[in-house]
Amino acid sequence: MSNPNFELIMDPSNDKFKDECGVFGVYANNPIDVASMTYYGLYALQHRGQESAGIAVADGEKIDLHKGLGLITEAFNKEDLVKLQGHIAIGHVRYSTTGGNTVENAQPILSSSKIGSIAMAHNGNLVNADVIRELLEDAGQIFHSSIDSEVISCLIARSAKKGLEKAVIDAMEAVRGSFALTILSKDKLIGARDPHGIRPLCLGKFEEGYVLSSESCALDAIGAEFVRDVEPGEIVVIDKEGVHSYKYSENTKCQTCAFEYIYFARPDSRIDGLEVYTTRVKAGEQLFKEHQIDADLIIAVPDSGIPAAVGYAKASGIPYEIGFIKNRYVGRTFISPSQEIRERAVAVKLNPLKVNVEGKRVVLIDDSIVRGTTSKHLVESLRRAGAKEVNFLVASPSVKYPCYFGIDTPYRSELIGANNTVEETRDVIGADYLGYLSEKGIYKSCDDREGFCMGCFNGVYPVATPIETSKDHLER
Repeated sequence: MSNPNFELIMDPSNDKFKDECGVFGVYANNPIDVASMTYYGLYALQHRGQESAGIAVADGEKIDLHKGLGLITEAFNKEDLVKLQGHIAIGHVRYSTTGGNTVENAQPILSSSKIGSIAMAHNGNLVNADVIRELLEDAGQIFHSSIDSEVISCLIARSAKKGLEKAVIDAMEAVRGSFALTILSKDKLIGARDPHGIRPLCLGKFEEGYVLSSESCALDAIGAEFVRDVEPGEIVVIDKEGVHSYKYSENTKCQTCAFEYIYFARPDSRIDGLEVYTTRVKAGEQLFKEHQIDADLIIAVPDSGIPAAVGYAKASGIPYEIGFIKNRYVGRTFISPSQEIRERAVAVKLNPLKVNVEGKRVVLIDDSIVRGTTSKHLVESLRRAGAKEVNFLVASPSVKYPCYFGIDTPYRSELIGANNTVEETRDVIGADYLGYLSEKGIYKSCDDREGFCMGCFNGVYPVATPIETSKDHLER
């Protein structure tokens, strides 16, 4: 009998919030392989979703679409890209926060309307999707997937007689929640961001045209130049005339998800004016101000804890060293081991570097603790490697609440911070000391900017949420 917790124990990424999705779009004025550009853009955004990938391309007359399950390299081959000919493209990598992991639920979504075909890729989650879906079904609408993104697609198609721009504005005004969208018609590329800017979206430029992307790191991947972030409550329309901007919501306030800076985004991205890597290093410096520990060594949980550990070492003067070696060849299709091997608790993905930690008082730094299963395993493995003392520091506050805006979070019953005090959590994971970064520390690490979505830490959300007993609405 296989142990469902084995992956949790062995793979630190399984004890994290799951990345939501990544969206990408290209508009080219001159002939260029936009499908391949989108492929490489999605490759740079692969960390945002590994369950499915898709690309839609328009040539001025029609839209062609290819999507499949798995990583972008599994969903596409060279022949698939060659078939996608045109001058505008959108792409999507997905982790299923709503709907199961089937190819029907993969994006982009392609739909028909009075003004032709429309393709759409969505990062985020709608909190009123069920209500709108029910109203549309009562009016005779047939849905082909179980994802809330199709609700937006249907709203746009139903208002298409007003023109695409007005149809998109009407749809954005009807939905509630988080969204960063790329939308494709036969001759336009459109980007839209929710009024609170919970999910990121940016605009880039290259010689032949423009790019939309969840993160700026994907612009670098295709040689495009960062222009600006799409603003909360803004729709940008890109066509042969250039870029046009529309504000569909006046009551906007940038409340980017704090976890973009803590964990989700690639460290080489820039989101809403903040360099992600810099915020993570500053979080480590803030950790030292809040938790000054006398130790011999600072180590990190790779890779997500490294920038904060660098910051802590810089502020404390305690040397930063490699504490764990990561096996980079264990993929998603890792085979669960036999009971005998499992009981030996072999460190398949992370193994402590005994020569560095033996006999040392170490400070182990991670970006977050969600369930605590991996934290417990890592502390135990350091002790087996001869660490004299293990102090565990977390470069974010304690996670106590679920997220409703595009992150796959456990129920509160599964969140170790929601059900235990700091001291109790310390005892569960077996550390000598446990300390979290405060909410104020998060703001300090982000240049004293406030107004982020911190709902998973304090239960205060930018948008009214469904009660937690109905959290199953995210999986219809």
